[in-house]
Amino acid sequence: MIASLIGFAAVLILVLLRMPIAFAMGLVGLTGYAIETSYRGAVSMSARLIIDTAQDYGLSIVPLFILMGLFVNKGGISKELYRASNAFLGHFRGGLAMATIVACGGFAAISGSSLATAATMSKVAMPEMRKYGYADTLSTASIAAGGTLGILIPPSVILVIYGLLTETSIGALFIAGIVPGALGILLYMVAVRFSVMRNPDAGPAGPRVPWPDRLRALRDVWAVLLLFFIVIGGLYGVLDFWPFYITFSPTEAAGMGAAGAFFITLFRGRLTFPDTIEVLKETTMTTASLFSVLIGAWIFSNFVNIAGLPEALRSGVSSLGLAPWMVMGVILLIYVALGCVFESLSMLLLTVPIFFPLVTGLGYDPVWFGIIVVVVTEISLITPPVGLNVFVLKGVVGDVSTGTIFRGVTPFWMIDILRLVLLLAIPGLTLYLPSLM
Repeated sequence: MIASLIGFAAVLILVLLRMPIAFAMGLVGLTGYAIETSYRGAVSMSARLIIDTAQDYGLSIVPLFILMGLFVNKGGISKELYRASNAFLGHFRGGLAMATIVACGGFAAISGSSLATAATMSKVAMPEMRKYGYADTLSTASIAAGGTLGILIPPSVILVIYGLLTETSIGALFIAGIVPGALGILLYMVAVRFSVMRNPDAGPAGPRVPWPDRLRALRDVWAVLLLFFIVIGGLYGVLDFWPFYITFSPTEAAGMGAAGAFFITLFRGRLTFPDTIEVLKETTMTTASLFSVLIGAWIFSNFVNIAGLPEALRSGVSSLGLAPWMVMGVILLIYVALGCVFESLSMLLLTVPIFFPLVTGLGYDPVWFGIIVVVVTEISLITPPVGLNVFVLKGVVGDVSTGTIFRGVTPFWMIDILRLVLLLAIPGLTLYLPSLM
C-alpha cells in the first residue's frame, strides 16, 4: 500500500518535471516491480508486455480509427458538416456557435479525437464567426467545447483504450456514449444561448438560408452519414438482414471505417499520393505514441496490483463504512483535480488501473463508469490551467489569448458538470441502449 502511494507520487513528480507520461509510468512501474519481486522478474514482465502489446490483434482497432479520422480530415468533410449545420441554425442569435457545436459532434462521430475535432473545426468555423462579428470569447469557446465531444461520441479512441485496459466490451462502450454525447451537444447549445442572453452582441444572428439551399447542404453530408452507418450499423448488427447478413467486430468495423474514409476522400478527388503517405506517417507516429503510453500504463498497473493498492483501497473503504455514492464522489473530485494538471489520456491511464477494481467491487457497472470517466475527462480538456483543447485552439488561431478562451469556455464546463450530475443520478441515460444489445 505505502509502496503504491510512493509510486503514484513519483509519477506525478516526474510528469510535473516534464518527463513524458509513458516513460514516467514505465520507469516507476519497473522500479517498483523490481523492489517488490526482483530485477529479473521486472525485466521479464516488461519485455513480455512490450511483445504482447505489439502482437495484440485487439489493439489494431486503435491505428485503424486514427487512420479513418485522418482520411476524413483530408476529405474536407468538416466544411460540409459546418455548412449543413449553419444552414439550419445560423439565422438564430448565437446560431453560428450552435452550428459549430453540431458540426463538431458530427465530425467527432467519424474522427474519434477531441484534438483533431478542435483543430479542424477552428479552421472552418472561426473565419465565418468573425465575418459576422462574433466575440472571440464565444467563437473560440464553442470550438474548444465542441471539440471535447470527440472522445465520447463513437467511434472514440479513448473509449477503445478504456475497454482494452479494463477488458470491457468496446461495442457496449460505443453505444453507451451516444445518449451522453447527444446530451452534451444539446447542453452546449444551451450554454451558447446563455452566453448571448448575457451579451447579445457576442453572437449576432446571421442571414436566413432558403429551404432549397438547406436541403442541398444536407445532401452534401451523405458521406458522413454513410460512413457512420457502416461503422456503427455493422458493429451493432443493423446490417444483419437479407441480402447482407453482416455484423462486424470492433476491429472489423474500424477497418471498414478506414477503408470507407479512404475511398470517399479518393473519389472526391481530394487525396493525392503525397497526402496518402502523410496520413500513413501521421497514423504511425500517433499509434506509436499511444502504444508507448499504453505499455507504460500496463507496467505501472502491474506494480500497483502486486503492491496491493486496489485491495487496500477496497479494505479501507469497507472499514470506513462509506456509502458507494460517497466513494464515487471522492473519485470524481480526484479526477477533477488531476484534470487541472494532466491531459486526458495520461489521466485515464494513470488512474483507471487503481480505481477500476474499487468501483466494480462496489457494484458499479464498468460500462457506466467508463462513460463517467470520459465525461470527467472532457471537462478537463477545457478547464484551466491545462485545458488541452484550449491550447490546441490557441495554437491554430494564434491571435486570441488563452485567457480570452478560458473566459468564454466557463459556461461550457459548468454545463458539463450539470451533465455529469445527470449521468450520475440517472444511470439509465448511459445503460439503456447497451441493455438492448
